[in-house]
Amino acid sequence: MRPLSAPLALRQARQHLLEFGHCPSGLVDERLARSWQRSVDEGLRPTGRLGAPDNLEQHALWLLRGRHQELLAHSRPVMEYLFEQVRDSQSVVVLAGPCGTLVDTCGDPYFLGKAERVALTSGASWHEKQRGTNAIGTALAEMAPVEVQGAEHFLERNGFLTCSAAPILSGTGQLLGILDISSEHSRGNPHTLGLVSTAAQMIENRLLTSGGQRHMRLHLHAHPEGIGTVAEGILLLSGDGWVVGGNRAALALLRLSVAQLGSVPLEQVLDMRLEELLSRHHRRPDAPQALRRHDGAALFGLLVPDRRTVRPPAATPPAAAAPHDALARLDTGDARWRTAAAKARRVLDKPIPLLIQGESGVGKEWFARAAHDSGPRQDGPFVAINCAAMPEPLIESELFGYRPGAFTGGRREGRPGLLREAHGGTLFLDEIGDMPLALQTRLLRVLQERQVVPLGGGQPIAVDFALVCASNRALREDADQGRFRADLYYRINGLTVELPPLRERTDFEELSARLLAQIEPARPLRLAPALLAALAAHRWPGNLRQCASVLRTACAMLDAAEDTLEWHHLPDDFQAELQKASRRPPPAQTGRPPQNLEELSRSAVRQALENCRGNISQAARMLGISRQTLYRKMAQDKTGPY
Repeated sequence: MRPLSAPLALRQARQHLLEFGHCPSGLVDERLARSWQRSVDEGLRPTGRLGAPDNLEQHALWLLRGRHQELLAHSRPVMEYLFEQVRDSQSVVVLAGPCGTLVDTCGDPYFLGKAERVALTSGASWHEKQRGTNAIGTALAEMAPVEVQGAEHFLERNGFLTCSAAPILSGTGQLLGILDISSEHSRGNPHTLGLVSTAAQMIENRLLTSGGQRHMRLHLHAHPEGIGTVAEGILLLSGDGWVVGGNRAALALLRLSVAQLGSVPLEQVLDMRLEELLSRHHRRPDAPQALRRHDGAALFGLLVPDRRTVRPPAATPPAAAAPHDALARLDTGDARWRTAAAKARRVLDKPIPLLIQGESGVGKEWFARAAHDSGPRQDGPFVAINCAAMPEPLIESELFGYRPGAFTGGRREGRPGLLREAHGGTLFLDEIGDMPLALQTRLLRVLQERQVVPLGGGQPIAVDFALVCASNRALREDADQGRFRADLYYRINGLTVELPPLRERTDFEELSARLLAQIEPARPLRLAPALLAALAAHRWPGNLRQCASVLRTACAMLDAAEDTLEWHHLPDDFQAELQKASRRPPPAQTGRPPQNLEELSRSAVRQALENCRGNISQAARMLGISRQTLYRKMAQDKTGPY
């Protein structure tokens, strides 16, 4: 524990800050001065009264814990171990989410009573905006381990505490949470900050090595005996040898920054290619390998391949490996979408056309482009044509091209046409159901003969392309009723896959995080828990296109210092739409059994969540519904015990 600033220096610095708006240099630690300055800028006063309690209601707390289930699962054993180390110091061990809200506590019953009086309890926010300088909020702001002792807290009501906190980061540098130990100031321990920092590192390493990772791991240390210890570096590698993640120790060992993740191949940081590393691993799978950085520094590494992305030696038939292609990079966890992608992969190297069906805005063109980039024609062109957006008089000339002088207004040198431009690659016909019937006949002939005759005549020109079509219409019904040529339908329907609408997908949390990363790639953003639940339960008539538009507008409303999207960032009309959809019917009266199916459904949801202690995935499985449906039911009924 670092020496406490002299009481006189603290008083002088605080007084100067309140009178003149800034801390004088040299009186207090620079990190403390920055935090005090932020507290003043938020309008807080050391002796001022706090506003109404802002603790999350039980429903919202269940949602928050459900979002951070994996973090909780790996943190709880470490928290219990930590508490055993500080049991005699009347302390509490706290886990906070990335927004500063406490999600779990473990501690001395006597001290917990005192802690609750200053809201050091699950559901309370300890962000600097609400609580001023404190270890949790300041570690969140500084993204570094922080200790705040006694009077260093900005609010005098927290001056009886000494708190040490450290951030928990993902393998890509994203903040997952904050681990904290708080105790009475008189019982502080000089080793607490080091203890909590080491514990946060243990949680980070456990998350990296858990079964949910889809990458190879390279465990690193300067000494072979250091591999497997809390001080080891853990690097995540893609199946083709790119560095895609790692803990802080690994990045320090290899002199990498978080910004370089995903853009650096292994051979750029180590004097060895992935193929050689795998070959050595197969010869001696349990022995650390001697490695060298490009500057000559010696390291030792132990490779842990992921069987889903790396094939074992071909002595026996290899197990099926998880794909690592453009379709896999679009996969955010929905089972129906993943099934559609798995089916599409099976025809990419075969002369079988692919038909993608789904509502408008579900991402059919994204899927088609990813299918092209995942197949053997990925080096060829991808030519996309929206049959609904192209003016009817121009479709024929745009598709089939024309010879010089074929018609007035055409280019003097003629035009090859989009079908010829797709030669060697993929032709994507979006909204093919809107193609005029007359052109359907010409397209059918091209697909049958694999030759194009441009407008104005001339010799047929051979074309070779993979065909992918998409439509939001029921083409089979259109064909049966004469609105679409039946023979063309059967020609383009080699394999049909149906992409689910957004309201039926089970991966909204990951999908929204992916969209936010695309909208603001240089700025890690997140959705507030209550807003996430409301968005996950929304019907989304415009699907992904609408969701991306809403998130893009909300991001534009953020201030430079904000990193969390809240209700007030949404467009006004969409806020009203969400609030209207979330209005729930009057709760069932207590003391009587459910009187109808609606009440029975609400009762079943509440009971399942209570039995599963807020575990959303487990409760959904128990009820036999998707997580998306459960989110929607929870958003409609906010009065339950969850």
